[in-house]
Parts: sequence; structure tokens; C-alpha cells
Amino acid sequence: MRRRRRAIAVTALAALTLAACGSEQSDPPGGRGTPVDAVSAGKDAAFAKMLDEVARECPPPGTKRDSAPAPEGRAPTAPVEPPPGATVKPPPGGAVEPGAPTAGPEVELDARDWCAGVQHEQRVAEAVLKLEQPDPAQVRKVLNGLGYIDGRIHGLKRSGAVTKFVLDLRDKGGRLCLDGTAKGELTEVEACVAPADGAFDIANIHRQS
Repeated sequence: MRRRRRAIAVTALAALTLAACGSEQSDPPGGRGTPVDAVSAGKDAAFAKMLDEVARECPPPGTKRDSAPAPEGRAPTAPVEPPPGATVKPPPGGAVEPGAPTAGPEVELDARDWCAGVQHEQRVAEAVLKLEQPDPAQVRKVLNGLGYIDGRIHGLKRSGAVTKFVLDLRDKGGRLCLDGTAKGELTEVEACVAPADGAFDIANIHRQS
């Protein structure tokens, strides 16, 4: 009888041990068994991969642009010096031609950021444009679907009839960011410039001049 009771006790203990092991292995992915930092690292890796994919046809990081782009529909022109002794007349109505920009994406972004910025502008604008009611929740959902993670979405809020947002797209030492306004057919998405180092702050970005 003692041997039989001892055998039953050992069998019950083994069964409890196996049950405990089985319960530890049954945690669902992303649950208690998956550290939070591992989930975050996975999202950051996917975001970095998306940035590389968007900029795959662009120049290497740090490549300088030859010159600022000309306005759409106009070819860049060199200044024409008047001949010696000629009298220069002011433009009709006293109008003065605007000078070249001194700040903003036109002069502060390198060739890679400028190229990537055009690609990001197009893909974000096309996606947001499809929203019938672009409220912050819908805009965030669209941006997440394109691969832009929450940690890189800033200033997402409703302002009157529009929803505004800014994307931090700094990568490989670049300064690229995206300034967006979602408002149906009047949606606008433009490249902007952020400080190369430090935490992202909307107050410190340079928008289109």
C-alpha cells in the first residue's frame, strides 16, 4: 500500500509539472511572454526598412545638391548683366523680383533628403486624399498603414476644418520631415527641415519659404 501511494504521488507531481510547462508555452505572441522592447524594436526595424525602400533610387546620404530647384514650369536661368553704360529700368509698377530662399527645404536638405521627400510627399498625399472625413484617427490609421509609426507622427490634431500632422523622417544623419494638412481635395503635404540631432520639436522645423 505504501509503495502504491508513493507511486500515485509521484505520478500526480509529474502531471502538475507537465501542466505548468504547457501553460508557460501557451502565451500568445505579443502577450506576457514577449518583452515590450522587442515589439518596439520590430516596429522600428520595419520603419527603417520602409525609409530605405522609399529612398532606394536616391543619392547616398550627405550628397549635396548642385542648386536649388527652379519653380515648377520654369527652367533655371542665370542672371543677365547689363552692357556697360546701359541704364537699368525698374520693373513695371515698381515690382521687385523675389530673392533666392535662404532657409527651408530648398537650401537645407541634401540630395538624398530632397529626393526622398518628393517620394514621401506623393505617397502620403495620395493616401490621405482618399479620406472623405480626414479626422485625426483616420489620418493616423492611413499613416500607420503606409509604415509611419506613432513615434514619428507629431502634432496630429484637428484645427478648424483641417487635420494637421508632421512626420519625422530623419534618417542616416538627414534632416527631412513632412508637413501635412488633410482637407479633402485641398490636402497639402510638403517637405520640411528638422534639426539633425536631438528630440523632434515642431517649433524648430523649417517649412517651405
